[in-house]
Amino acid sequence: MKTVELVKGISSSVLGFGCAPIMGSVDAKSSKRALDFAFDNGINHLDLARSYGFGEAEEFVGRLIKNKREKMVIASKFGIKPNWKASVFKSVKPIARALRGKAKNNKGPASLPNNTPSKNVSDYFLDRINPLRGNDMRKSLEKSLHALGTDYLDYFFIHEPHQTITYIDELQETAARLKSEGKIRAWGLAYMQDQLPLHETYIDNFDLLQFNNSPGVPGYGQLVIDRGNEANILFSPFRGGTKDLKPADKLTKLLSDFPRSVILCSMFNIEHMKQNIALVEK
Repeated sequence: MKTVELVKGISSSVLGFGCAPIMGSVDAKSSKRALDFAFDNGINHLDLARSYGFGEAEEFVGRLIKNKREKMVIASKFGIKPNWKASVFKSVKPIARALRGKAKNNKGPASLPNNTPSKNVSDYFLDRINPLRGNDMRKSLEKSLHALGTDYLDYFFIHEPHQTITYIDELQETAARLKSEGKIRAWGLAYMQDQLPLHETYIDNFDLLQFNNSPGVPGYGQLVIDRGNEANILFSPFRGGTKDLKPADKLTKLLSDFPRSVILCSMFNIEHMKQNIALVEK
């Protein structure tokens, strides 16, 4: 698998594994099968968050990488956390998955919650921390480290804040302390492109940026000019953008236009993963 250094000394596979559905819409068996295949094929960049899997994804992934940590690049996020309702929902998730699958098979609307961006999920099972303070950052990190069974994260991102970050200086100071303590290697901002105006005054404060991107989204051409030769992490590569390109063509174009970036895909279909890997290895 081809690799890139987003930050000096941290070598990530160009194709990253998006872990948002793990222990949410995707069960443990399917998640393990997909991750094992990814590991066997050189994918080492894992994208996580405290909120993924309604709070269960990090612990699940931590068990799988227990003897592989030194080979992995682990990114997690803070700012969104599962609430008490997520714990209640845990016991009925298998039923929810089955009903959701049945709805898909019947081509009916899938209204049950999963970890794709959804107002219902955010409102019901997850809480946004606002304003974010340095203590929130540290507390979330400690929970992530414990769940993952590691003593450091490679990347630690603020998770798609919907408001301008009030205490950015405090968070930056906390990030510097966490780096000096060896608990994180770099920090960044994960955001939706339409939220960029909220963050423009401090966007350069971060080591790394992670944002949604797909060929044909508004401003794509300018983004290639501005960020094409920069280190980025790109998510939702197939969502939105032009309808004239097939998913494989979109991935190929992103690889060409953003050669120093990691592209995140949530890949739980092995055949789809094989196709994506083949495109990266061309």
